Amino acid sequence: MNRFTHTLVPPCILMSLLIGPVTQAGEKAQGWGRVNMQGAIIDTACAIAAGNREQTIDMDMVPVGNIVRDGQGNTRPFIIELINCTLERPKSDLPDWRQFQVTFDGDNEGGLFGVSGEAKGVALKITDGQGNVAIPGMPLPFNDIISSSMLLNYSIKLVSNNKPLRAGSYFSAVRFKLDYY
Repeated sequence: MNRFTHTLVPPCILMSLLIGPVTQAGEKAQGWGRVNMQGAIIDTACAIAAGNREQTIDMDMVPVGNIVRDGQGNTRPFIIELINCTLERPKSDLPDWRQFQVTFDGDNEGGLFGVSGEAKGVALKITDGQGNVAIPGMPLPFNDIISSSMLLNYSIKLVSNNKPLRAGSYFSAVRFKLDYY
């Protein structure tokens, strides 16, 4: 038994020496962390509020009969909030900001925004607060920049695209951009 103890002790001592530094390194790393940040410096009159840059709009379920009868589904409002607006440009040789235009872009389905998925015979129609209808890739009329923050009101609805209707789920991605003048 004495011989067995002599052969077992040296490997155990060696093992404890190897494990010790790993444990100490782990203890030193405790209390440390990492923060990743990103941002941008832009040359525009306004910034878009973070909660408004990417929105998901649930259009709910619409019976095919409603689309056949009314030609459209329910209207869903959405907003784009502009914040930190300033009319002065950083370069004094350029005129101050006065107006902006919003352009929505996506799959063009006869002047409407196309959808993908199982549903057929429908598209999306976007309208601004003044009743102007957005056409994919075409800017809406000019608007004046009026304050340090502004709410831009829009609505979206599912409409018939005059093709045969088929029930099913659908989805679409619509991008928007703002150009300042």
